[in-house]
Amino acid sequence: VISPPAIPGLGQTGGFTFELQQKGSTDDVKTFEKVVYEFLGRVNKRPEISRAFTFFNSRTPGYSLDVDREKCKKMGLSITDVYSTIQTFLGSTYVNDLSLYGRNFRVVAQADTGYRGDIKNLNTYFVKNTSGEMVPLSAVISYKVVENPALITHFNLFRSAEINGDAKAGFSSGQALQALKEEAQNLPAGYGYEFAGLSREELKAGNSTIAIFALSIIFVFLFLAALYESWQVPFSVLLAVPVGMLGAILTLTLIPALVNNVYAQIGMITLIGLSAKNAILIVEFAKERVDRGIPVVEATLDAVKLRLRPILMTSLAFILGVLPLALATGAASVARSTIGWTVLGGMLAATSLAIFIVPVLFVVITRFSYGKKKLSALKDQVPSGLTE
Repeated sequence: VISPPAIPGLGQTGGFTFELQQKGSTDDVKTFEKVVYEFLGRVNKRPEISRAFTFFNSRTPGYSLDVDREKCKKMGLSITDVYSTIQTFLGSTYVNDLSLYGRNFRVVAQADTGYRGDIKNLNTYFVKNTSGEMVPLSAVISYKVVENPALITHFNLFRSAEINGDAKAGFSSGQALQALKEEAQNLPAGYGYEFAGLSREELKAGNSTIAIFALSIIFVFLFLAALYESWQVPFSVLLAVPVGMLGAILTLTLIPALVNNVYAQIGMITLIGLSAKNAILIVEFAKERVDRGIPVVEATLDAVKLRLRPILMTSLAFILGVLPLALATGAASVARSTIGWTVLGGMLAATSLAIFIVPVLFVVITRFSYGKKKLSALKDQVPSGLTE
């Protein structure tokens, strides 16, 4: 059973696609096959690789047909006539088009099915010589059984053999590709390799995941800076994001059936916004009170009391909403459960821990960013007895 590629059109099978190429070697196809299977044997011994295989082989049986040119010359046979006779009877030859009954029919000459199904049928074919005599083909041809590749493929102009396989459970696709690179260092001189399909795109993308996470955090920071009109206060929101990430990573670690794949990474990017949402609910209300002159600690405690219920309600609603994803079964359930458990674990951590961490971060960062003079000036603006 061969799984289809994860993205239709990128490769022929799922897993990795490795092209072993004969770049500078002049070895025949038999030697090339030996190199391929020796490499395949080493690869399958690696702990990162599961079920590496190739469809390439040079042992497909066939017939090698030899025409004795000296005999043809002695018997007055034309080499062209000999080959065209073999082609016509065993294969086919286009004659012309015939118009009949208001339709065009393509006329093709070939031996009937019962007379071209066996190599021994060549003994019943005749060809006319220069004297007009019919000479049996068996008098000038001989054949033998040989083994050759059914198909020889080329990748970037070089003769190649495609090797497919998957990463073993517990290893990532990147580790499997690295194992292939390491084993490819032991290839004989004149041989090389390339990656194709989804593996090629994966290597081309490189560590783009890190860049995506960085850009996501930068955009969130810029939006928060515009919202609070401050470069310092947004840090009290963003520093709560790692709490949600910690919950997601712990969930992936504690549930053996889950792995850190692209679905888990999508869930982690989602957690950046979801974790920031809880912190925003507290920071927004606390900052409004600080700007009105209420002491930082008092303003923060008031904000926590006011926003605790909305935080719990929205977080529990979201957690219950992704619960069907986490408990999904059937086709494609692994993808859904991976996203579900990642987001669920992250939100549990962000809800249970962040409500204690965010207020502390806000107090520390606000005192640092505002300074004692500004906080005192804001407090002096508030009329006596109207601190709330």
